[in-house]
Amino acid sequence: MKKIISLSILAVAVVAVAGAQTAKKTPAAPKMVCAVMGGKPIDIAKATKAHMYADYKGNRYFFCCAGCPEEFKKSPAKFAKAAHIPTPKATK
Repeated sequence: MKKIISLSILAVAVVAVAGAQTAKKTPAAPKMVCAVMGGKPIDIAKATKAHMYADYKGNRYFFCCAGCPEEFKKSPAKFAKAAHIPTPKATK
């Protein structure tokens, strides 16, 4: 009986440690606002699906509306200090 209890406690400890390590490896999603207009937060998944982003010098910038990508493309260096993420690597 003591052996079963000891093994149960050990199993719970292993699961807890594994869960804690997984939590540490998951980075928090960065908070994005439009690179051109600033303003309200942008949902990265929705912006990506709608192609509301531009890549510049290894970074991806997100936008709030259809006019912002064109404004960004006119002078990307002007907006390069805005919040961004690294450009995702292409999947094959």
